[in-house]
Amino acid sequence: MNYFVGIDVGASTTKAVIIDEKKEILGYSVINSGADFKAAAEEAFKKSRESAKGKASNKYSVLATGYGRRNVSFADQTKTEISCHAQGSFFHFPHAHTLIDIGGQDSKIIKVNDSGKRIGFKMNRKCAAGTGAFLEEIANRLRVKIGKLNELAEKAERNIQIGSYCTVFTATELLTKIREGIEVKELIKGIFDSVVKRALEMDPLEGNIVMTGGVVAYNPFLVKMFEEKLDKEIFVPPLPQLTGAIGAALYVSEAKGGQNA
Repeated sequence: MNYFVGIDVGASTTKAVIIDEKKEILGYSVINSGADFKAAAEEAFKKSRESAKGKASNKYSVLATGYGRRNVSFADQTKTEISCHAQGSFFHFPHAHTLIDIGGQDSKIIKVNDSGKRIGFKMNRKCAAGTGAFLEEIANRLRVKIGKLNELAEKAERNIQIGSYCTVFTATELLTKIREGIEVKELIKGIFDSVVKRALEMDPLEGNIVMTGGVVAYNPFLVKMFEEKLDKEIFVPPLPQLTGAIGAALYVSEAKGGQNA
């Protein structure tokens, strides 16, 4: 049996996934990337092997993707995160669709055809608005734990419009609304709504929609808000934060063609 590893080194988190020849996930891990991408990749790989609990051997083929992919010295190959996210998404949903991936530092909209080929993409690289970093900064400003955002947004009864997208201007706008007596839970729902609007402005969201990324993994209410805005069901894979790493593992399994690294 051959084993294949995908390592997705993102600006915020690093993900590692181990699959076998049957494309079954044996182990995985998610850790903070920190300031040392090389060390983060090594740690994520180590933890994914521990997660596999002896199901895999010590011989692996490794493909690295993501912002810090070139820092993974032990990788056999590298590939862009756009390609890997498309591959990972198509693995779960093998039909034409539009993928929305909301990560820690950027957002991606990737269009995939019925063959799994990427036919277009857009990325938000100008600033962190609408990403995990944006939500984290807002949580800090409101003195709310990042893990509580989803719960609070669900409890909101009113829809509050946040006009600013820039993190700095948004923080100023929130202060004004706090002075007006608007509750924190409603402010957070308004922030979620601004994330939805940001994605809608990036590219037309047509056909079947799939959502992935760490923000989606920890904030399922955000998916519901997208569904209400688009008036359609949105598909989310079982492990949305691992989509890029899964795609990387699938790519190296195909490239190696059954041969051990």
